[in-house]
Amino acid sequence: MGGLAGRVAVITGAGRGIGREHALLFAREGAAVVVNDLGGSNSGDGVDVGPAQEVANEIVAAGGRAVANTDDVATWAGAEALIAQAISAFGGLDVVVNNAGILRDGFIPSLSESDWDAVVAVHLKGHFAVIHHASAYWKAEAKAGRRPNAAIINTASASGVTVPNAGQANYGSAKAAIAALTLVAADELERYGVRANAIAPIARTRLTLATPGMGALMAAEAAEAEAEGSFDAFSPANISPLVAYLAGEKCPITGKVFAVQGGAISELAGWHDVKTIETDEAWSIDDIAARLP
Repeated sequence: MGGLAGRVAVITGAGRGIGREHALLFAREGAAVVVNDLGGSNSGDGVDVGPAQEVANEIVAAGGRAVANTDDVATWAGAEALIAQAISAFGGLDVVVNNAGILRDGFIPSLSESDWDAVVAVHLKGHFAVIHHASAYWKAEAKAGRRPNAAIINTASASGVTVPNAGQANYGSAKAAIAALTLVAADELERYGVRANAIAPIARTRLTLATPGMGALMAAEAAEAEAEGSFDAFSPANISPLVAYLAGEKCPITGKVFAVQGGAISELAGWHDVKTIETDEAWSIDDIAARLP
């Protein structure tokens, strides 16, 4: 049995891609997994229980414990039902991995209100709503004398924290906010026995394959790796070991954001001072213009 033995984990967006790899690894490591996936399109349209159920079935067939869930984490009620199912099915909750996401790219002048709202809802609200309901459970457990050893792993993105992408104002903004939310959650929830960290992964998924410039690069890398039998740097499976470590009982880390791709893991630092100008009197516009490049 692995390092997650006895842990109960909710993993959102776990029907495909990175989330699927998380779910399979968590189960192999001994966790009971609630496989959440709405089963919609890249843009978030439609509902299909198939992806979540297939992953849950695969876990159970291999001797693990899993249930499928298609609740919409972009809604308060959906997130609440998801957390309730974990507690009902497996008797508790130890880990939340927020991974669900959609894409509706567009340049700022042409980006519609609905496309902005949908992406922010699934990513940012979808993270917060699940954290809200999970943390309410953990707080109650702590106050009842059953202090949790719980973990939250959020999913930010290079698009939001290191390399903003043109055409992804909605996605990048939500992902940057998720990094900030992670730091706040780590600070607030530590008192209840909860750690919070985030990852900014780069891997081959249906979303990245649909991103202009990324899809062709990742497809070519996969073909080359398969032909040569070499390491596939864009495989989504490369992301999950870090997430599994952060979810473990013995992991002490909290309040961190990690970039992860292929064989590289980097700890990221947020906005910080790189240069300061000062004056002993009130600023004038001319002074600022002369001193601030």
